[in-house]
Amino acid sequence: MKEFQGLKLDRFQEEAIHSIENNHSVVVSAATGTGKTLIADYLIDKYLKQGKKIVYTAPIKALSNQKYSDFKRQYGEEKVGILTGDVTINHNAPLRIMTTEIYRNMLLSHDPELDDVMYIVFDEIHYLGDFERGTVWEESIIFSKEHTRFLCLSATIPNAKQFANWISYIKKHQVDVVLEKKRAVPLKQSFYDTETGFCELKEIKELKKLDKHPKYKYNRRRFFDELKRTKRLGHLDLLSEMKDKLPAIYFCFSRMETQNKAVILAKKNNYLTSNEQSQLSSIVRERLKTTDESVLHLDSTKMLRECLSKGIGFHNAGVLPVLKEIVETLFSQGLIKVLFATETFAVGINMPAKTVVFDSMEKFDGINFRYLKSKEFFQLAGRAGRRGIDKVGFVVVVIERRTMDINHVERIVQDDKESLQSQFKLSFNTILNLIHRHTEKEQQVILESNFYTYQQAGRGGANRIKASFEKKKKKLIKEGYIVHGLNDLELTEKGLFSMRIYSNELLVGELFTGRFSQLFTNKEILLLVGRISYEERKNHKFKSKKRDISNAAFKKIKDNTVLYNYFRKNQLYLLEQFLVEWYEGCDFPDLLELSNLSEGDIVRYIRQIIDLLQQIQHATLSDDLKNKIRDIVTKIDRDVVSVRF
Repeated sequence: MKEFQGLKLDRFQEEAIHSIENNHSVVVSAATGTGKTLIADYLIDKYLKQGKKIVYTAPIKALSNQKYSDFKRQYGEEKVGILTGDVTINHNAPLRIMTTEIYRNMLLSHDPELDDVMYIVFDEIHYLGDFERGTVWEESIIFSKEHTRFLCLSATIPNAKQFANWISYIKKHQVDVVLEKKRAVPLKQSFYDTETGFCELKEIKELKKLDKHPKYKYNRRRFFDELKRTKRLGHLDLLSEMKDKLPAIYFCFSRMETQNKAVILAKKNNYLTSNEQSQLSSIVRERLKTTDESVLHLDSTKMLRECLSKGIGFHNAGVLPVLKEIVETLFSQGLIKVLFATETFAVGINMPAKTVVFDSMEKFDGINFRYLKSKEFFQLAGRAGRRGIDKVGFVVVVIERRTMDINHVERIVQDDKESLQSQFKLSFNTILNLIHRHTEKEQQVILESNFYTYQQAGRGGANRIKASFEKKKKKLIKEGYIVHGLNDLELTEKGLFSMRIYSNELLVGELFTGRFSQLFTNKEILLLVGRISYEERKNHKFKSKKRDISNAAFKKIKDNTVLYNYFRKNQLYLLEQFLVEWYEGCDFPDLLELSNLSEGDIVRYIRQIIDLLQQIQHATLSDDLKNKIRDIVTKIDRDVVSVRF
C-alpha cells in the first residue's frame, strides 16, 4: 500500500502496515511529528470494516477524550466507546478508547468484553518507563489474551528491539520493529540567553567563563532577584524577535508561569486581525453556551478570555476542562498564535506549531528540581514544525547561563539516547488477582514474565520479584485477605473486595467490608473516600471549621489499628467543610473559597473521588452500600465536573 486517506505513506508507515497485514505485533519507534498516528488509523479502519474489535489506550484521560471525539466523528457514534475513570459510553462498541489503567483492570478481572479484541493500540508506550505508572503498561501486555496483537507507538526508543523481543518471548508471536529517526519537518535548534538574547551554545559557554559577578559579590539576593526579573519579562523580547515564526508553543514547567506570561504578553501584543477576533469570539461563545453559568464569572475564565481575544492562550492542569478544550480548539484552528503550556499539552495531542520554546531546562518532579531528560525534551520539541505547512520547525531553548550547567543542557539536546527501562512493582491488587485466578504454577510463570526480569536476565531479576510476592502475600495472610483453604490459598470476603479496588486497596478493604460496610452515613463515606483520594501538597490549604462528621466517622473506626493509625495521621476534619458543602449543593465559585486549589485541581479531585466510589460500588456485595454510593455520586457529579462530548 502506497497511500491511505489520500496521504502518501512514508517508508516506515508502509513497513508497519505490512506487519499489521501479517497479523504481527509491531513496535513503532519514530520521532514526534513523523505520522505514527496514521498507522493506528489504518489498523482501526481495517478491522472496523471487518467487524472486529480494537482497543485504543492512552496514558492520560484528556488524550482518551480527544481520541473519542475524533474517532466518533470519523466512524460514527455507534462504533466508538470510551471508558475512563470519569465516563463510560458505549462500553461494548467495536472500537473502545480507554486509559491504560482501565484496560489493565479489565484484564485482571477477566472481563469477557476483552475476549475477542484483535488489536490493542498502546499510544505513548514509553510510559512503561514511568516510575509511578510503568507497571500498568507491563501488566497490560502480560495479561493480554494470547490472540491479541499490539501496536506500540512511541517517540524514539533506543532499545526498541529488546522491548519487542520481550513481548515476543512472553506472548509467543512475532513482534516487528519499525524505526524512523528522520522527521518529515526537520528541527532547527537555537538558544536564547536571558541577558544577551539569541546566540550559539559555544558563545554562551564563552560568556559563562567570563562571568565573575563582581557587583553581586556581597549581595547574592540582589543578583538572583535581578535574574528573576529578567526571566519574568524575557519572553517579551524573545517573542518580539519571532513574529515570523508563529504560531508558537511556549513550554513552562510552572502553571503559574503559563498564566503570568500570557497576561503580560496580552497587555503588550494583539496577534489577531479583526476577522480572526470575530471567528474566535464566535467559537468561545458557542462553547460556553452550555457551560455552568458560574464558570463564566470566574476570574480565571475572564483572564483567559482576555488573553484569547489577543491570540494568546494558556493551558495547564489547573485550568477547568471546558476551558482547556476551548484553548485546544482555537489552537488547532490557528486562532492562538502564542500558547503558554505545561508539558501535558504535548502528550499525544496532535497539535503542532511552527516554533516550540522552552522557558527552562529544569522542572520540579514532585520531589526535586531536576534537568529534563532527553526523552522529555524531544517529546516537547517534536511539536515544532507542521507537516505540509512548514519546511522547518524551530526549537528555542531559554538559557540562564549564570545558574545553568550548560554542558548538561548540551547533552540533553543532542540526541535521545535513553533506553526504556522497566519500573515493574507488584501491587497488592495484582497479588490478590494472581492468587484468586491462577494456579501456583501459572503464578510463577507470570512473575517471571515482566520486562524487569527480562532486562535483568542472569542478575537475579526474577528472584527479586518473587521475594516481593512472598513478602506481600504473607502480609495479606496476616491481615485476613487470604486464608489457607483445603487445597490452596483462598481469598476472604475482604480479599475478594480488595481484588476489585485498584489503589489504596488494603485501606479501602478495611473500611468497606465486614461490620464497617453498614456503619457509615453518606457524608461519612464521602469524607473517608475523599481523604484517601486526596493527594497531599504542602501548599494546599482548606477552611476547616466543621468537625462533627469527622469525629463521628473516626469514633467508628478507632478500634481498627490500620484505620486508626492512617486517619490519626491523615485527619478527616481538614476536608470536611470542603466536601460536605459541595455534597449539600454549594455553587462552584463558593467551593473555590473553601480552599486554595485551582479550578482544574478541584475538578480532578472530585473525579478521583467518584472513580474510587464507583470501584467500591462494583466491589461490594452490600446493597445498602451500593445505594448509598449511588446517592453520593448523584450529589457530587454535577455539571462542572461532568465530562461532556
